[in-house]
Amino acid sequence: MRIRIMTVLAVLGLAGLMATTGCSLRQSICGSDEYPVIAVGPQGGSSCVPDGQEPSPPYVRYPEGKVPQHVDDEWDVYWRTHGIDENNNIIDR
Repeated sequence: MRIRIMTVLAVLGLAGLMATTGCSLRQSICGSDEYPVIAVGPQGGSSCVPDGQEPSPPYVRYPEGKVPQHVDDEWDVYWRTHGIDENNNIIDR
């Protein structure tokens, strides 16, 4: 019984710490000093580029408002079936 109480208290403490520090269990697409980019063409692919640096070919920035931030978020899932063509149009894969 004592172990169960200690486990519950530990979980509650961790949850409280996460809530107060803004910590998230979701994995970020890129590191804190990077942003995600997508490869041009139907094959797609993504990478991360340091903040302040422009992507080099074949990569381009994601369209504004459609940038994935976390693994399995709305835009990460969306870009698994879509890509960007050479004219920056969204295409189906």
